[in-house]
Amino acid sequence: MTPLMPAIGGSLVVAGMIGVAAGLRRVASPTPRPRRAGVGRRFALSRRTKLLLLAGLAAGLVLALLSGWLLAAVVVPVAAVGLPALLSASPAQDKITRLEAMEEWTRSLSGVLVAGAGLEQSLVATLRSTPEAIRPEVGRLVARVRARWSTEDAIRAFADDLDDATGDLIASNLILGTRRRGPGLTTVLESLAESVAADVRARRQIEADRAKPRTTARWVTIITVVVLGVLALTGSYVAPYRTAVGQLLLALLLGAYVAVLVWMRRMSRGVPLPRFIGAEAGSQPTR
Repeated sequence: MTPLMPAIGGSLVVAGMIGVAAGLRRVASPTPRPRRAGVGRRFALSRRTKLLLLAGLAAGLVLALLSGWLLAAVVVPVAAVGLPALLSASPAQDKITRLEAMEEWTRSLSGVLVAGAGLEQSLVATLRSTPEAIRPEVGRLVARVRARWSTEDAIRAFADDLDDATGDLIASNLILGTRRRGPGLTTVLESLAESVAADVRARRQIEADRAKPRTTARWVTIITVVVLGVLALTGSYVAPYRTAVGQLLLALLLGAYVAVLVWMRRMSRGVPLPRFIGAEAGSQPTR
């Protein structure tokens, strides 16, 4: 068995993992519809990821040539890209921040409506005090209202911009307000803001509980990477893994470890609530 075999075996293992991850992704609906800016690039590699991949590939090739570990040419670039993504903070905090912004904006809109302004004028008036987390979405809503869009169409587009089940709930109440034009919208928005606030408190508690196992896994992974790096360059403990069969076995073990990290991250991410407004509402799976 030539020394090239471990590298080929490791490449096949990594390619299989990448294929599984790609197969589990949700693909865009083939139905033609207007798309927001940036949606088509949702899964595109960022400039930072490309730089990490190139740097990891160069470092892996150098390490493979200097140490004789041909598996490093595959493991190092994959680790350079994958470990920061797997061990980074959960994106749930950004979602909580957006929920808080929706709550604050809903309260602000309710307060402006109490003063006796119409719905369209109230939407425009809230732009100045809108939180940064949803300012772009509210800005587009105001721009559509000023461009003489029908209020209902503008609010539906606003729900698509938010792309969130809570945003759909807010938008649906605003749509009912545009149809009925009664004084009850203020009370409904106040109650809705209280409901969103309770949701934010619950999600913060859940996220705090989920952060504990992620922190433990992060430290265990860092320690494991450091120990493997030291043992690979010094000592005879990992000498059996220098053989062709040993490097292939090591690739399988590392692949299993990464699969466990991916599995744990998916379990701690949670499932978003399905939307009920917009083009994607009927295509989202309910769980």
